[in-house]
Amino acid sequence: MAVQQTFEKLKNNFNSDAAQGLDLVFQFDIEDGENAHLIVKDGKCDLGEGNHPDPSVTLIMDEQTFQNIVSGETDGMQAFMAGQLRAEGDMMLAMKLGELFNMG
Repeated sequence: MAVQQTFEKLKNNFNSDAAQGLDLVFQFDIEDGENAHLIVKDGKCDLGEGNHPDPSVTLIMDEQTFQNIVSGETDGMQAFMAGQLRAEGDMMLAMKLGELFNMG
């Protein structure tokens, strides 16, 4: 599955109830693929290509790890502990990703 399809799946799994009142940008740096970002604002989610100028948190991983997390095969926290996922910025927001998007 291409990175773009994985992002679309993630966007389709968005939980708008959990996002009420939030204004966040999740930057995804895919080391062997294309970067993209998700803008979560006022219960909506928009997908943008490339890098956002001011992300709330940046998640850095390879394409396989990204696909495994979105599909639910890999838990994001497990990937982080195993060194497959790095985060820059607000770590608490990285943990909020699971609430905002139904993985698996």
